[in-house]
Amino acid sequence: MILSVFALVTAALQGPAGPRPPVPQLVVHITVDQFRADYLDRWRSQLTGGLGRLVREGAVFADAYQDHGMAETAPGHATVLSGRNPHSTGIVHNDQGVSDRNESGELLDVTGLGASPWRFRGSALFDWLQARWPEARALSVSRKDRGAILPIGRARQQVYWYAGGQFTTSRYYADSLPRWVRDFNRDAVAARAPGKAWNLLLDPSAYAEPDSMDYENYGRDFVFPHGLPADSARAAALVTGMPWMDSLTLALALDGIERLRLGTGDHPDLVAISLSTTDAIGHAFGPDSREIHDQVLRLDRYLGAFLDSLTRLRDPARIVVSLTADHGVTSFPEWWNRHGDPRAQWLDLAGMVRADSAKLAALAGPGRWIRYFDNGLLVMDRPGLVSHGVDVDSVVAAIAAEVRGYAPVLRVDTRRSLAARDTATDWIARRWLNLAPPDLDAELFVTLKPHMSWGSGGNAEHGQPTDDDTHVALVFWGAGVKPGRYAGRVSVADIAPTLARVVGVAPAEQVDGRALTEGLLW
Repeated sequence: MILSVFALVTAALQGPAGPRPPVPQLVVHITVDQFRADYLDRWRSQLTGGLGRLVREGAVFADAYQDHGMAETAPGHATVLSGRNPHSTGIVHNDQGVSDRNESGELLDVTGLGASPWRFRGSALFDWLQARWPEARALSVSRKDRGAILPIGRARQQVYWYAGGQFTTSRYYADSLPRWVRDFNRDAVAARAPGKAWNLLLDPSAYAEPDSMDYENYGRDFVFPHGLPADSARAAALVTGMPWMDSLTLALALDGIERLRLGTGDHPDLVAISLSTTDAIGHAFGPDSREIHDQVLRLDRYLGAFLDSLTRLRDPARIVVSLTADHGVTSFPEWWNRHGDPRAQWLDLAGMVRADSAKLAALAGPGRWIRYFDNGLLVMDRPGLVSHGVDVDSVVAAIAAEVRGYAPVLRVDTRRSLAARDTATDWIARRWLNLAPPDLDAELFVTLKPHMSWGSGGNAEHGQPTDDDTHVALVFWGAGVKPGRYAGRVSVADIAPTLARVVGVAPAEQVDGRALTEGLLW
């Protein structure tokens, strides 16, 4: 029987006055894409695997947030191990995340959109480790390119993601896939077998959620079981929306730890794992669905098997693990209509943006004058418009007045109005300001009322500065961690300085977060 890490570390400490134990050999950070904080409590009695173990034996911060607007994958993943919000990392939007059409972004052995960390600014935890221990190494794996790339910052390490039906990387990191990754891809085919079905893990009576909500998944395939198509190529692509994708990702991470001999030296190595299936299922079926319930239970079991294997491979007293999410998600407005808020609705401004773009083209000529208007963030080409004699402030004021006329809108801010707010008490202003770097031509910041969603339906959404979209799970477990449940409000930006404290290094630059010493033994 494997002893808890807490028991092992406590014994090593020889009491509060004893010497600090040796530095952890392995730092493992896990980001579960779209994992809301309430999932840990909602189904806690059924979490018998890794999630349950982390909650029982770890330091659980129940009031943790991605404290920035645009609660999306890229900004969130750039924050988790940098200790800095998007205003500092420069990663403010999925489309402005890791896409790279240059040679450096070219994928290996498959075709697809290239990717690299060329937009990421500043340093991350691995840089701080390597500055002290040059021999330190990192492995990062994910289903998504941005989930694998951004937690490591700009470091050229072992970074892999799923594209074209297999795990790959880009030329930013290597000229060829290593043998162990090619072997893994060959052996992983069975996990995405054509026709494979996703059935409930437990008896249907164990799920309180109805399995008949026709607003889920665009009104298609919203009842169990769900299956992969018979065509092998389509099955390889669509497995990303099935629970087994997380199992594959964890298996690749474990294989990499063993093959690369990570965590065997006198220095800490870093492993970053991003699990993306909760996001895919959460989008399709929503956070109140039977599907997301079953996905969380399966994730719990996958993580349990992973932790059991990891603590057999490496000394559990010299492993520290953190787990969080890149963002949360808002319930379907249709769900809210049936559960207490008949006013909840969708808001799609695509038509308005097209009309305003046409007006600007009439004033300034052809051009992409509105760069994007997504999740409430309006970015325009202000310098270009000014050079064509356009009074941009008047245009922005007119768009703001237009947006305020929509019933789902709570408030419309500019940089100036946000700067005038008390960010200690105005969390909307604080999160928007934490998002936008000074050099981003952000003109408007639009926040919706509670329970409202951007879009037109069929797919649950996130991206707003609301608590639904920013309140995430945060747990530390292992070496240096003091188990317990901590109620104080904390930020995902606190993870990197906390892990740095555990291993005994300091951030290389100013960070937005702090070391959560209340949850640490040293």
